[in-house]
Amino acid sequence: MIRLRIKNFGPIKTGLIENDGWIDFSRVTIFVGNQGSGKSSIAKLFSTFSWIEKALVRGDYEKKWFERKNRLKNQSLNYHRLDHYFYPQGLNTTEIEYQGEAFSMKYTQGQLVISENKTDAYHLPQVMYVPAERNFIAYVRNARELKLSSDSLKEFLTEFDNAKLNMKGVLHLPINGVELEYDKLNDLINIRDKNYRLRLTDASSGFQSLVPLFLVSQNLAKTVKAQSEDNARPMSADEVDRFKRGVENIFNNKALTEEQQRVAISVLSARFNKTAFINIVEEPEQNLFPNSQWEVLKCLLEFNNQTAHNRLIITTHSPYIINFMSIAVQGMNLMKKIQSIQPPNRALLTRLEAIISRDALVAAEDLSIYQLDELTGSIVKLPAFEGIPTDRNFLNDTLRKGNAQFDELLAIEEELQA
Repeated sequence: MIRLRIKNFGPIKTGLIENDGWIDFSRVTIFVGNQGSGKSSIAKLFSTFSWIEKALVRGDYEKKWFERKNRLKNQSLNYHRLDHYFYPQGLNTTEIEYQGEAFSMKYTQGQLVISENKTDAYHLPQVMYVPAERNFIAYVRNARELKLSSDSLKEFLTEFDNAKLNMKGVLHLPINGVELEYDKLNDLINIRDKNYRLRLTDASSGFQSLVPLFLVSQNLAKTVKAQSEDNARPMSADEVDRFKRGVENIFNNKALTEEQQRVAISVLSARFNKTAFINIVEEPEQNLFPNSQWEVLKCLLEFNNQTAHNRLIITTHSPYIINFMSIAVQGMNLMKKIQSIQPPNRALLTRLEAIISRDALVAAEDLSIYQLDELTGSIVKLPAFEGIPTDRNFLNDTLRKGNAQFDELLAIEEELQA
């Protein structure tokens, strides 16, 4: 289990008030809360430490490079603009701990300490942070016209360009029966159906938010799946150079037998082939109608299910996202029950698939939902009944509050008519 513990960082004060403060990152992990409650802060911290762990495993840097004083604050977390979120040294100083598959890291009293875990289960990830500002990418005719000050948005833009180049033919979007086409000559993306064709820059805000999210997520999920299956994708020039140095060191080690050298090279090769996709998505519901939110969520879950070690992390303000996750979990519960019957009831399976594809189902144990309180700086894990997320959460509470207020208005109206 990969997990993170946070205290006194930005809007987060006490952190998680259970599980000794540890936030567990499941196959699907969702954070809900008001603006400024720290949802994105947690997602960005997870992104940063996942990347550091990958860099250490791959040999990009040594531990001491990251452990240098203020390196985490001024360089690593500056990537996501989190360098000003640290509390001053003293009674309530910032504390952050990360426990990954290959490395554990602890930041306290201004110092980061890294320790290596004894494991052979590490799966080199492709870490992608999908920012809420993604709709700006489609706002102009040529995305490179944007003068970006955010490094994470720049990286997302790079992956967006890669995804466009990897498009083959027309791509079907999950909403409105719309298709996507890429004009490589003019570097333009068009959306179309049987009645119209529009440049993405002229389309609605929902499409401008959806297309970059969908295109990048689909492309990276497909790429990681291909690497996991046959490792056919060539390494980058920098990776090739490090691989050659690694091979040279192995062959120069006279203490190794030929068989040991062969195994060592096999292990080295595996380190440079990504076998997991960590997709961190801010507000997938952005500018989308509720039904469209459901269709996009199903796609993200399908991408996540393509490879065994993928992870999907979501921050959201939408009550529909939480409610839709209940469908994905209950669907998996029913799928297991139907398949336990011999022979399986194919009619029930067909009815189930009409509601939600089996490729988008989520096991109850693979889902964690956390709720953040901006007033107290605390975090709680939402309870579940038989794996189904509770509907008692801030998002649904707001809906209930609106209904209660309307009932009060009706009571006043009745008194006026009395």
